[in-house]
Amino acid sequence: MDKPDKVLEALKAGKYSPLYFLQGDEPYYIDLITDYIEENALNNGEKGFNQTVIYGKDVQMKDILSFARRFPVMSERQTVIVREAQEVSDFNKAGARKLLESYIEKPVPSTVLVFAYKYKKLDGKTKLAKSIAKHCVLVESKKIYDNALPGWIEKYFKSKQLRTTPDASYLLAESIGNDLSRITNEIDKMLLNIDAKSLISADTISTYIGISREYNVFELQRVLGQKNVSKAYRMVNYFAENPKEHPVIPIIASLYSYFCKVLIMHQYGAASANDLAKKLKVNPFFIKEYNLAKQKYSAGKILKIIHYLREADLQSKGINSTANDAAILKELVFKILH
Repeated sequence: MDKPDKVLEALKAGKYSPLYFLQGDEPYYIDLITDYIEENALNNGEKGFNQTVIYGKDVQMKDILSFARRFPVMSERQTVIVREAQEVSDFNKAGARKLLESYIEKPVPSTVLVFAYKYKKLDGKTKLAKSIAKHCVLVESKKIYDNALPGWIEKYFKSKQLRTTPDASYLLAESIGNDLSRITNEIDKMLLNIDAKSLISADTISTYIGISREYNVFELQRVLGQKNVSKAYRMVNYFAENPKEHPVIPIIASLYSYFCKVLIMHQYGAASANDLAKKLKVNPFFIKEYNLAKQKYSAGKILKIIHYLREADLQSKGINSTANDAAILKELVFKILH
């Protein structure tokens, strides 16, 4: 299995392989690698004769391999890119797989064949999957875990030579979720409007990406951690009045993660800030905030809160409850604070 970053490094160094198989439930890296090959493997003069971009729903395997077996015209290579390869109608049929296995064993060296196989992956136990793993550049693009998302966003900002405050990355992560394509699109649009030397803060995110600095689940966590009753109720009322922008299930999930971290603070409270940050998988910047929440909520109370969150999650899914999302959220916050 090849890491996306390493594959991109090789491509940027001009090292192309005869076959790429890009799979997984996170489309971001699949698109990133596919787009790079489409844009850079050939120069503009070569693309007209030597670049073929096809969509899975429009072809069968024999068509793809027919394109792949052609030789380039006045160029050292040709590219054949199969977008939405998971929709190739006969991909799962024995005959088509046999054709692909045969090609993989002896690919045309002057062809760069790319399969962009999105939202799923091959069964690793099959002969085809084993052959791809052995002979091809194989990338599995996985959904990033929520707790790793702020770090990923910070890394993306660094790749653009920008400095960020920790709360900026957390605000973006909490507000958008782990849709990497949307996150990078929002950041790239923002960069068109700010100075290259700017420090990216939560206020910058709020101003240019349109995320409310005051009304978001990241801020709700902080307010609950402080036991700021009046502000917590004001926020929950706002969420209840704007359910499309603030759906209850992701809010419950975020609060569950937050209070689990506060519980860990009780367990390892004597550790250093850096050690605690590693345990919680957060930036050390936030340890003071979690420490305050630990002081406001006993370990016993947090266990009750986790129980309330599980109850609210079931209710939001219609299990043992007919309450609407607004009522569920308001009751949940009341139980947390009292």
